Amino acid sequence: MSRSDNDLERYFQRNQGRQIHKWVHYFDVYERHFQRFRGKPITVVEFGVQYGGSMQMWQDYFGPDARFVGVDIDPRCRAWADDRTTIMIGDQADRGFLAEVAEVAGTIDVIIEDGGHYPAQQIATFEELYPRMSPDGVFLIEDLLTSYKPKYDGGLGRDGTFMEYAKALTDRLNAFHSVEPGLVVDDFTRTTRSMHFYDSIVVFERGPVSAPRTQKTGLASWNPADHAAWEAEQARAGAPLRRRVRAMVPLPVRDAVRAARRNVRRQVRRLRKRLSGPR
Repeated sequence: MSRSDNDLERYFQRNQGRQIHKWVHYFDVYERHFQRFRGKPITVVEFGVQYGGSMQMWQDYFGPDARFVGVDIDPRCRAWADDRTTIMIGDQADRGFLAEVAEVAGTIDVIIEDGGHYPAQQIATFEELYPRMSPDGVFLIEDLLTSYKPKYDGGLGRDGTFMEYAKALTDRLNAFHSVEPGLVVDDFTRTTRSMHFYDSIVVFERGPVSAPRTQKTGLASWNPADHAAWEAEQARAGAPLRRRVRAMVPLPVRDAVRAARRNVRRQVRRLRKRLSGPR
């Protein structure tokens, strides 16, 4: 997608209102995963409201039928509440508070997690709210560069960061193929269609998932002659079906087609006769 086609980035670059602070490469990710929700009566929860600029951007992007819940730890963010937006103040690491968020929000279609950035907050938010989302909802968590920053209890391969947590979830995504007791199909497996990893972002796309199945079509042979014989047999087997289809065509239509064919043949014969005559 070209930059000019991205409505979110265009809004961001033209913004003269409340401050929005984003890594610029995020906008293509937003567009890829959020576009299908535009103009629909959805519920969006944003963690990390701060100056309220991104909330205004989401309102503009998703449209007038969307409702919003903004979550922040700073009480000053209550100033950004309006008739479409509920603001809740609390700590994401508090699972009791997250249960209140879930109750207020109801069924959530989109979560944008840009809140406290500490692993305990991120993991608690995912575990408490992801199971309560709509069957085709999207959970996007950003600024995961903090998983690599000691300031935020991060570090490469460090246990307990959200990035390490997300890596482990990829195994559960594939649990239908496991034969080990430590990896079994669970609710996450059955309700998550895909996970997408980007620079500092992980996106979870929900959807019903059943046990995968394999299927074979065509002929398993290395011999071209076998394939030729197989194709001929398939053509013969299809002949009765073609006859049945012709029989379903009304008789007047079939007669008209035959008459048209005869007329075409007559015209061809006359043309050939003229062309083969004396010059």
